[in-house]
Amino acid sequence: MANRRVLITGGGSGIGYALARRFEAEGARVAICDASADAVAETARAHPGMIAETVDVRDEAQMTAFLDRVETEWDGIDVVCANAGTGGPAGRIEDLDYQEWQDCVGVNLFGTFLTCRWAARVMRAQGEGLVLITTSTSGLWGHPYRSPYAAAKWGLVGLTKTLAMELGPAGVRVNAIAPGAVEGDRMERVLRKESEASGKSVDELRADYVACTSLRSWVSADDLADMALFLASPAAAKISGQVMAVDGHTESIN
Repeated sequence: MANRRVLITGGGSGIGYALARRFEAEGARVAICDASADAVAETARAHPGMIAETVDVRDEAQMTAFLDRVETEWDGIDVVCANAGTGGPAGRIEDLDYQEWQDCVGVNLFGTFLTCRWAARVMRAQGEGLVLITTSTSGLWGHPYRSPYAAAKWGLVGLTKTLAMELGPAGVRVNAIAPGAVEGDRMERVLRKESEASGKSVDELRADYVACTSLRSWVSADDLADMALFLASPAAAKISGQVMAVDGHTESIN
């Protein structure tokens, strides 16, 4: 990855931060954006060589300014990780708030569109590159009480397949990573929301998530970084249009 140019949205925490750390450790130049100013400031302090900005990925003007800065400073891009996402609300569909639905789909799907639109233009001109989209096993199976999140993540699977077709003739690969339940603060917040919506305790839900995977375990953000590094490597030069589940093998939904 020496001197490879890597951009990661939602790179201030969780999966995005794991990607940023690992790509940098392998010698890549890394740019991240995140909606959390605190996460961006902390990332910038810990990794002074990174480009780090506070950006709402739903905001076209903010995204354009950030992406244009990266393109100007680096004169191109090698890997774009469209990773920014939010868990959104949890509840029966008839009880969900419309604005919360829009916010969830806006971050997960529309923000990815803005990222990929820029990446497509730059990479098509270069004749090479990798777009890596973070979806979810919720985008493969569905997810009770999480309809806006599941709908957005299903949309990302369709976007991955379509962009692989559009950009493949230009030498650009497009793949997606579908995490299962990922250890960390975000999943704990999801469990609390699902507990309120379903009436099950957090401990019961945690046990359900473990029981529905063949390996009987959650995954870590570093597991996702391992897959990202592989897909960005020469060993994956002929892999495109794929959704790679990193989930311990989901057997059923809870």
